[in-house]
Amino acid sequence: MSKIEDALHRPLRDLRISITDRCNFRCRYCMPEEVFGPDYLFLPKDRMLTLPEMERLTRIFVSLGVEKIRITGGEPLLRKDIGEIISLIRHIEGVKDIAVTTNGSLLKQRAKELKEAGLKRITVSLDSLNEERFGAMNGREFPVKGILEGIDAAASEGLKVKVNMVVQKGVNDQDIVPMAAYFKEKGHILRFIEFMDVGNSNGWNLQHVVPSKQIIEIIHQVMPLVPAESNYYGEVASRYYYQGSTDEIGLISSVTQAFCGTCTRARLSAEGHLYTCLFTSAKTDLLGALRSGSSDEELKELITEVWSQRQDRYSELRSELTEAMPKVEMSHIGG
Repeated sequence: MSKIEDALHRPLRDLRISITDRCNFRCRYCMPEEVFGPDYLFLPKDRMLTLPEMERLTRIFVSLGVEKIRITGGEPLLRKDIGEIISLIRHIEGVKDIAVTTNGSLLKQRAKELKEAGLKRITVSLDSLNEERFGAMNGREFPVKGILEGIDAAASEGLKVKVNMVVQKGVNDQDIVPMAAYFKEKGHILRFIEFMDVGNSNGWNLQHVVPSKQIIEIIHQVMPLVPAESNYYGEVASRYYYQGSTDEIGLISSVTQAFCGTCTRARLSAEGHLYTCLFTSAKTDLLGALRSGSSDEELKELITEVWSQRQDRYSELRSELTEAMPKVEMSHIGG
């Protein structure tokens, strides 16, 4: 294995693989209905990575230092072959961890299959326990109960569950404490995510951001918190324990407390494009290189060249100028 570093000495350790650009939700901060409507053209199958291509590229990334894989979308559980994808990747020598991020709508039906494929942990996005607010936020009036049943099904299969909540001021910030209390009782880690300026269509405005410091203060008044140490270099979430317990919450603060300096993540889109930052439109067409006959060594050299030149620090440099920059849609590379 030849581990590589970027221009700011950040190692390549994590790879997020989007296995579809499609989703059955139309969340306002990700795939708003007015942009991703009935006539929106999603990727045709022949432009997407096949399973052998996905496995081959993953092996190459692992040879360069990647240890952790996260399967994303779109909504990855829309893929009928997600079990096969997980199994293929899990058996690649050098992969130490594999996880899936999902909206949870299909989790109840597929939790057993995911567990049998070898998955050990899953992250579920849920932004409110209030039916009206959650229905409006997911754009499909999908009920909270359906997500909670999926979470319970995953937990009963033995999967470790984390829950992500994107907090938006004036939209769902009143749900911070109810969400914290519910998942504390359930024993699942809840992570609060500051509303980010991902993509070009989510109507982001700094005024809509609830700073993580404020989220901590809100919860601390009801359920006292104490800071926890990071688990590893490059961990995106700052962690807190509920006082007197090992139950914890996390905060992902890419707006107010940027963590670019320890970012170790590369992103591979469903059509095989390599992105070195969540907030960029710059990409490298690995699938094109692969299908044109590039050898493993040539692909390895291409990835090494791209990563070694990487200087992305979008969140640390966020300004009016960078906010206006074109960015890949989050639905395309899974956040």
